[in-house]
Amino acid sequence: MTTVAFGQAHSSVHSSVQETGRRVTAYADQLFTHLPRADQRRWAAAYLLGLLAVSGRKSVRSLAAAVTDSPTASQSLHRFVNSSPWAWQPARGELTRWVEERLRPKAWTIGTAVVPKRGNQSCGVHRRFVPALGRTINCQVGIGLFLAAGHRQVPVDWRLHLPGEWADERLRRRARIPEPIRPLPVWAHVLDLADALAAHGSTPLPLVADLGEYKESDRLLQGLRQRGHDFVVTVPPTLAVLPAAPQPGSARDAAPAVVSARSFLHTSGEVPRSVVMSAHGGTTRPTRVVTGLVRLPGGAHAPRFYRLFAEYPREGRGAPVIRLTNLVHRPMDELMELTEVQSGTRRALRHLEGSFGLQDFEGRSYPGWHRHVTLVSAACAYSGLAEPDPEDFADTVPPNWLGSGALGTAGLLV
Repeated sequence: MTTVAFGQAHSSVHSSVQETGRRVTAYADQLFTHLPRADQRRWAAAYLLGLLAVSGRKSVRSLAAAVTDSPTASQSLHRFVNSSPWAWQPARGELTRWVEERLRPKAWTIGTAVVPKRGNQSCGVHRRFVPALGRTINCQVGIGLFLAAGHRQVPVDWRLHLPGEWADERLRRRARIPEPIRPLPVWAHVLDLADALAAHGSTPLPLVADLGEYKESDRLLQGLRQRGHDFVVTVPPTLAVLPAAPQPGSARDAAPAVVSARSFLHTSGEVPRSVVMSAHGGTTRPTRVVTGLVRLPGGAHAPRFYRLFAEYPREGRGAPVIRLTNLVHRPMDELMELTEVQSGTRRALRHLEGSFGLQDFEGRSYPGWHRHVTLVSAACAYSGLAEPDPEDFADTVPPNWLGSGALGTAGLLV
């Protein structure tokens, strides 16, 4: 009886394994349908399955070992990501459509991923002060665009930040950076990501971003304003604004003076009032905000009004977080709910780093980095939106799912 029971259990596990493989393969075929060769699409499925199956650090060797016993598989996976000539943007477009159908997002969010690096050979690597660490480190910086529905967030597009020194032609050739790609500030990458998603035909949604640490956030605000994107953006306290209404004691015809966002809220904001926030767990919490209408200085455009508002921490602990939005007619509780999305983006970035290998790319090239983060994003989307129990995924992945029958042992031809 024990033998029969074991045989039945083994058969059930084998069936589950085969079904898992079929689902991942079908998913990869949908996202990578633009790839001209069947072996490329199978390696895409293998890479995805490895990202989903492997715990801990996701090296190419460990990804390959999770899906096949072929001795050349790790080399083939490495070549698929780094050398095989395939474009990543079509896959990201398919991923965006796939996610939108299942997530029904309420906002677009921006997340900044800092990837520590030991050497100076990886594309875009530079020295950078990271406030969360309190020190300067050697790193890459990726800017990701997420589709968000409450606490559920999925990345669908990325940009790799290239500092000014990466305009050097020697560095560019070494990292295989395409000719049109040039160093840009972070705000320009954010604007480019929003423009690309809008051009994709996605439903326009508010862009939620934290630019509190960047000095040129006003450049992003101008770009968003010119393109008609809705936004809720965390801004530096020093952001220059113009009061929308004449200040008390000033002459009616006097031009309003430019002040900092912090100064405006301190002297001209509405009396602090309570806003009841609804948390994702179903509980509520009161919060205090100060708000007021402002304009942005500069430009020849007709005056537009924006709502500046800040959430003040309880008992005066810490500095308030200041935000600006063009959604001036939205109720304050809705605006505050949108601000909560940003904390979900930070959690999603940690999840990408800890569970899907965002920081584990071993290559040094620009195309390789973009292909890796595309596959990482696809694995994250599949885990969160397709698998009914993603935490049990590793228990259903066989050590030789790919096998010699799928791709053979000769490796990937590129």
